[in-house]
Amino acid sequence: MSNRNGILAGGNWIVDAVKMIDVWPQQDALANISATIRGSGGSPFNILVDVALMGANFPLLAAGLVGDDDNGRWIEDICRKHGIETTALLRSKHSPTSFTDVMTVSSTGRRTFFHARGANAELGSEHFDFTNSTAKHFHLGYLLLMDKLDSPSPTHGTIAAEVLARAQAAGMKTSIDCVSEDSDRFPKIVLPALKYVDVCIMNEFEAGRVTGRKVRDGDKLVRSELRAAMQALLDAGVRERVVVHFPEGGVALGHDGWVEHGSVKLPASGYIKGAAGAGDAFAAGVLLGWHDGKSVSEQLRYGVCAAAANLSDATCTGGLRPLAECLALGTQFGFRE
Repeated sequence: MSNRNGILAGGNWIVDAVKMIDVWPQQDALANISATIRGSGGSPFNILVDVALMGANFPLLAAGLVGDDDNGRWIEDICRKHGIETTALLRSKHSPTSFTDVMTVSSTGRRTFFHARGANAELGSEHFDFTNSTAKHFHLGYLLLMDKLDSPSPTHGTIAAEVLARAQAAGMKTSIDCVSEDSDRFPKIVLPALKYVDVCIMNEFEAGRVTGRKVRDGDKLVRSELRAAMQALLDAGVRERVVVHFPEGGVALGHDGWVEHGSVKLPASGYIKGAAGAGDAFAAGVLLGWHDGKSVSEQLRYGVCAAAANLSDATCTGGLRPLAECLALGTQFGFRE
């Protein structure tokens, strides 16, 4: 492991069409679009760009499928711009690049997603080759949004779990995140993967869905339920720690104990332009700190400050900036208890 360096991220590669709207309409009613912005989407795309923008000084590598189309070429161009290696970012001969229409209410930053799976649905175990990789970490996301990887495996439970097992066998540390779909599929798809995961990153909604715990009562975070959910995830096989983020901050539970960190106390009005990608920015901060051997508390600080920077822009990555500038937001505005 001492000779390994860099983050290899695979999974969903998506082009977001962010549409700023004045209101979220009732069925059959009209909302006005004030702006349309093309941006990155999907866990590996967002995370690698975020880590690059924060100034990572180690290799960043992409793995996955895009279409042989304008959106696919745009993804490749953005990766090259940020120094992300795309040798393992393959082109599908059958499907277009995945895209998402992100409807964002201008006054609140709240967003709703309309997603076309595209080439991501074809992504399978055969598209990952870890044989010659010297990456230190392999990140896979989003579980529950990759049709083939989410499908059953006779040996590992799911194909995603099989891919993670191969990454670990090749000498990499592994991490995952999920998509926040409203379904009962979480235990079937996520639990098998946890046996082959070193760090599991998700939000409180996802942690609750995987474990059957009610971690929110209305707007209130139920801390005892959150901790119980995280312990259940750790007990399911996660090797190092479970990290959960939510509007109030982030917490980590590992075999070495419990750590928490409040989110940045951003201004009530004027600062937040959109929440798309905030969870990926948090994950990027945590992965950057983890890769560089920072303490768990520092990893969480990186995460909440990266998420705060993300909120300043309507796209998933447009708000990110060098790490020192992200951390300065915490100094400027302070952190929640």
